[in-house]
Amino acid sequence: MSASPEVNRQQAALVRGTLEYVAPVPGAPKPDPIFIGDTINRSFGGLVAVDVSHLEVQRGSITALIGPNGAGKTTFFNVVTGFDPPNSGTWSFEGRPLAGKPAYRVARDGMVRTFQLTKVLSKLTVLENMRLGAQGQRGEGLFTALVPGLWRRQEQENTDRAIAMLEKFNLIHVKDEFAGALSGGQRKLLEMARAMMANPTMLMLDEPMAGVNPALTQSLLEHIKELREEGITIFFVEHDMDMVRDISDWVIVMAQGTVIAEGPPAHVMRDPVVIDAYLGAHHDAALTETGESLTKKADA
Repeated sequence: MSASPEVNRQQAALVRGTLEYVAPVPGAPKPDPIFIGDTINRSFGGLVAVDVSHLEVQRGSITALIGPNGAGKTTFFNVVTGFDPPNSGTWSFEGRPLAGKPAYRVARDGMVRTFQLTKVLSKLTVLENMRLGAQGQRGEGLFTALVPGLWRRQEQENTDRAIAMLEKFNLIHVKDEFAGALSGGQRKLLEMARAMMANPTMLMLDEPMAGVNPALTQSLLEHIKELREEGITIFFVEHDMDMVRDISDWVIVMAQGTVIAEGPPAHVMRDPVVIDAYLGAHHDAALTETGESLTKKADA
């Protein structure tokens, strides 16, 4: 059952109250961090793509990772989720070290991500994509696969969960279509829904709104807020400043691979360092109260 707007507001207030006394400075320690990273570096030849000294994500929060194009946001996600090896660095999730673990083990530990460019399995149906997202499937074993009685019930439970999730993400009408036939926005929704099949503790979303039909955007925002109400930590990369301001409890800003600012959305949007990173040191346009200039630059 979806949480009411009032419940979402109460949960947001609770999380923001937890973060109220956190200093709005790069690398700020959090009261109850679910993720901690130190000295994470990733270089490509002479180009330093990521150089993060210290970063923490508060448990139960919606934390946005923003920055101009080329800031290193997606590369950072790739490194900490096991898709790209770092040059150096350590990081932990729920107190467990993750550096060096392959991507599938990171996901099994509860840190599940989506991608900027969707990774749906095009020649499988939407429902089959969803079922593949469930973990610990008994039928995947060589010998248990030969005994349907050992996995039939679990498969039905996974199917029921998948159908419920597709209804939640407004994809139930395409459940039997091949994933490759979906629009770009529908693929984004499918990837997020499939990630939820893994029962994540922290969901990492790389530009979740890119390509999503505007008519579905508000619905998707509400789903993300509901996940926070359910206790799931959200850590997402986004260029849409309206979305960042609407749902974020905390914002982390990267530029040229490093964390240059942190804080509540309203604080970050007014930070001269952030404005400078987006618009350049000699910009003429001031950042308005609504963040219009920053939004236009981020969307460029």
